[in-house]
Amino acid sequence: MNVWRRSIRTAKGEFVAAFSAHGLVALEFPSRSPRPDKTRSNPPGAKPPTALRHWLRTTARAVKRVLAGHKPDRLPPLDLSRGTGFQRAVWRALTEIERGETRTYSDVARRVGSPRAARVVGQACRVNPLPVLIPCHRVLAMGGKLGGFSGGIEWKRLLLERERVKLARPNPRRPTCSNLPRTAKQRTPESSVNSED
Repeated sequence: MNVWRRSIRTAKGEFVAAFSAHGLVALEFPSRSPRPDKTRSNPPGAKPPTALRHWLRTTARAVKRVLAGHKPDRLPPLDLSRGTGFQRAVWRALTEIERGETRTYSDVARRVGSPRAARVVGQACRVNPLPVLIPCHRVLAMGGKLGGFSGGIEWKRLLLERERVKLARPNPRRPTCSNLPRTAKQRTPESSVNSED
C-alpha cells in the first residue's frame, strides 16, 4: 500500500497523518523525542491522490476541533482496510460514542455482538490507527478507571477533560491493620485464634 505522510501542527505538538489512495489510514500522536524527518514522505514513483491536500486540511481541522473539545464538523475518508473484520466493527462502534460520553470495554463488546470479548475490544482499541478521530479515548475500564491508551494515559486524560468528562477520583485508602494506630485492646492475628479446648 502506498502511503503519503504529512504533518499537522497543533498547540499540543505535531501529529503525523498518513494517507493511502483511499483516505486517512493512520494518525500518530506528537512524539516526545524529535522525529527523524519522516513527517513528510511520498512513495517513490507514486502519484499522490488528487484529493490529498483537501484530505489533509479536513484532517487538520478535525484534529484541532477535537483537541479544543468540539466535535469535528467533517472527517476525511477513513481507510480502515488494515484492520480485521472484528477490529473494524469495534472502530465503527467507537464512532457512535458521543462527545462527553464514555463506555466500558464490556459495553463495546456487547455493542458489537460479542459480550465476552471485552479483552479483545481493548486490543482493538490499542491498535486503532486513527486515535482522536475514532474516539477510543472514550472507552474506560470497569469502575471508571482510565484503562490503557495508545497515546499514553496523559493524552487520554486530556482528551476526556476537554470533552468535560468527569473522571472517577481514586477512592481514599481504606484503613488496614498496618496503618491503624496500635492500641492495647487491638487483637493480633495470634490472639484472634479460638483457644478454647
